[in-house]
Amino acid sequence: MRLGMWTFRTLFVCFTRADDGGRGPDWPRDAFSATDRLMLQHNSYFDGLVQSIGFERNGRRYTAGVFGIGAFHFNTDTPERMTILSGELRVRLPGEVSRVYPTGTSFEVPARSGFDVEAAAPAAYLCEFL
Repeated sequence: MRLGMWTFRTLFVCFTRADDGGRGPDWPRDAFSATDRLMLQHNSYFDGLVQSIGFERNGRRYTAGVFGIGAFHFNTDTPERMTILSGELRVRLPGEVSRVYPTGTSFEVPARSGFDVEAAAPAAYLCEFL
């Protein structure tokens, strides 16, 4: 999906600017070792309609990604906090009615459960594994 990939690339630019050789923001050259860059993991779900980059920071796991247009169900092994960075998502958490979460809001999903999410337009998110 072309629009979804454009949005994903836009989000990725937040982490790596194209004009600095992929080094990232103005951090010292030795701020990251070569092995640190290997910690990035690309995830793709639902035929590429949902994509994310997984990473660790200070011992905690995160993913930053984009939902393309569509309806999706995700299962969780660990508790998660999802923060909407751009756009909005309609989410149904276990035992609750669906609710819209706009930019800047977040919701938490219990471990060993799941949630339904709908995106009417591409939306960016940050997932923190709690």
